[in-house]
Amino acid sequence: MKLSICIATYNGSQFIQEQLLSIFPQLEPGDEVLIADDGSRDDTVERALALGNPIRLVSTERVGGVVANFERVLKAAKGDGILLCDQDDVWLPDRLTAIRSALYSSQLVMINGEVVDEHLQPRGQTIFQAVNVHAGFWPNLLKNSYIGCCMAFRRELLDRVLPFPSGIPWHDWYIGLVAERTGAIARLPQISMLYRRHGGNFSPTGEKSKNSLWRKLSMRFGILRAVVIAVNFRTRAQ
Repeated sequence: MKLSICIATYNGSQFIQEQLLSIFPQLEPGDEVLIADDGSRDDTVERALALGNPIRLVSTERVGGVVANFERVLKAAKGDGILLCDQDDVWLPDRLTAIRSALYSSQLVMINGEVVDEHLQPRGQTIFQAVNVHAGFWPNLLKNSYIGCCMAFRRELLDRVLPFPSGIPWHDWYIGLVAERTGAIARLPQISMLYRRHGGNFSPTGEKSKNSLWRKLSMRFGILRAVVIAVNFRTRAQ
């Protein structure tokens, strides 16, 4: 199974090389690493390309936001298996081996990691503990436990969720909910990455939401509508 590692970058110069250097030794022939950069104002792209390994640069134009940037890099992916990847983590050896194996029997794979600070010092918690990872469509609609950097999925799920509907709050939440309605999901407890939490993170993993009740309801109604379309209408079109 050929894998596409999809990275959406923005001002990630500080950690991007460390992340890429943890990925490259795990690649097999036919795998690819794709980067879409959202108009970084630092040298993220230059530092990534300086490593001299086969990175496919999708774009460096500003699209404005994590969801739009991930959609752009996902559209360019050619692999049978798709991985979402943050710009500032560190992958541990055998992460891709475990994911590749699980994808043969599951549509989507969630794999655990250890939460660390910017210096990679443990914070005493795994990602699964931080988000209270759980199964089921309705429980995950109520409280999302799909975290993009933990996710890998097969090509058929990607074809179902693209293009992203306008207005979805988070791409990983949307993809996870569609998977809950369409195929088998594996949740692997093994620690396969160091999940860096620092001042520049874009997602509030494990933190209490600051959204108003109206905003929370609006988000869930919007993403529910998007999932219904992806599961029902796009199924008939395929």
